[in-house]
Amino acid sequence: MNFDRRTGWSVAAGVTVIAIIAVYIREWRHGDARSEVATTGAPARIPEKASAKSREDPLASPRSLRQVGLPVELTRKVIPQDNPQTPEKIALGQKLFFDGRLSADGTVSCATCHDPALAFTDGRTASIGIHGRAGQRNAPTILNALYSDAQFWDGRAKTLEEQAGFPITNPVEMGQPTLDAAVAAIAGIEEYKQAFQTVFGRPVNGANLVRALAAYERTLVSFDSPFDHFIAGNKNAIDDSAKRGWELFNTKARCNLCHAQSELARDVTNFTDFDYHNIGIGIVRHKVVPLAREAQQKLATGNLNDIDRAAIETEMSVLGRFLITKKTPDTGAFKTPNLRNVLVTAPYFHDGSQATLWDVMDHYNKGAGLQNPWLDEDIQPLALSESEIDDVVAFLASLTSAEYKELGDHELKRQRALSQTNRPQRDTKRAFGPKIPRPEPPR
Repeated sequence: MNFDRRTGWSVAAGVTVIAIIAVYIREWRHGDARSEVATTGAPARIPEKASAKSREDPLASPRSLRQVGLPVELTRKVIPQDNPQTPEKIALGQKLFFDGRLSADGTVSCATCHDPALAFTDGRTASIGIHGRAGQRNAPTILNALYSDAQFWDGRAKTLEEQAGFPITNPVEMGQPTLDAAVAAIAGIEEYKQAFQTVFGRPVNGANLVRALAAYERTLVSFDSPFDHFIAGNKNAIDDSAKRGWELFNTKARCNLCHAQSELARDVTNFTDFDYHNIGIGIVRHKVVPLAREAQQKLATGNLNDIDRAAIETEMSVLGRFLITKKTPDTGAFKTPNLRNVLVTAPYFHDGSQATLWDVMDHYNKGAGLQNPWLDEDIQPLALSESEIDDVVAFLASLTSAEYKELGDHELKRQRALSQTNRPQRDTKRAFGPKIPRPEPPR
């Protein structure tokens, strides 16, 4: 078999991927086609850490649209008219996603930080790029990213196409000086020359490179969880603890204030308001006002490449959405993540500071940053008991898609064991105390 070690890809596998993607396209276009894409039976790997990535991993394949809970019409709607899905384009994007030659030293690909085996995250507090350089932020999953109208923790990219280019040219991530430099690294490869000509009718170029990457990322839809089967009518799909957690999620635990599109209607699809909030993570460790002034001066032009570097390379990262808007209420605000597969995407929050879902719940239960003048108004002590916290975690675990069941079972066991010996965010007195007034934001 003709095998390329740099991409983890064989010619024979390429033919198979095209066939799988063709099924995906038929489903996307017609909806009534019977799925042939195996997305629920593949065993999930449970690596100690992200290892060598392979495009032949079933978890890297485009996902079926015939998943319980998947919003088919919305999925079709979010495909941009100027970048329609085709099997050949998606296959090209998948190859590019796993190709380290897009990075300056040939060692880092998109999959380095977005490993299919780890639900397209990397399991690290902050991601590691070329030459072992560490960034400032945790790598979010790209599963279901197509439904979001902005990308990255601060929303600096409006589309998946725009998002795809930033890591390639960030010095800490893939390290290319320009997108054209990445193009030059692959433009002479015959397979890419032929593929770009077939898909776009043009030689290899930056605009179409990011279009192909975005096309592949839009196939990474992940539903078909026990919770989806519960909502579809199978009352035994989740246990009583998860059912209690679902009620708490929408009531006493107040999770729905950010993890739903409306406080009045329960969200069973994306579990996010697609908005930005300061939830009291890490900000008191930083001298925020001087950082904000520095950001206003250095990022006054709104150049997105400058903002990208500030977010990934500097302490200004803590400012979050403020880097984009320069508005005081956005200080330390970050995008509400989609909660699907949250169990298998630890560690948590934009800085990866929380190791378990129990830590996350303890953080919210105590009302978070008492000295944080920019804290979201909905953050307050919750007075959740230990059993209620366990129930919310059980509900969150029920959002794990079928293809990650084995990884999810392993991760839930790991996190539960850790929570029984180490609860650094736990503060029962504050959790059951009154809401403390926030200080006024400094001028």
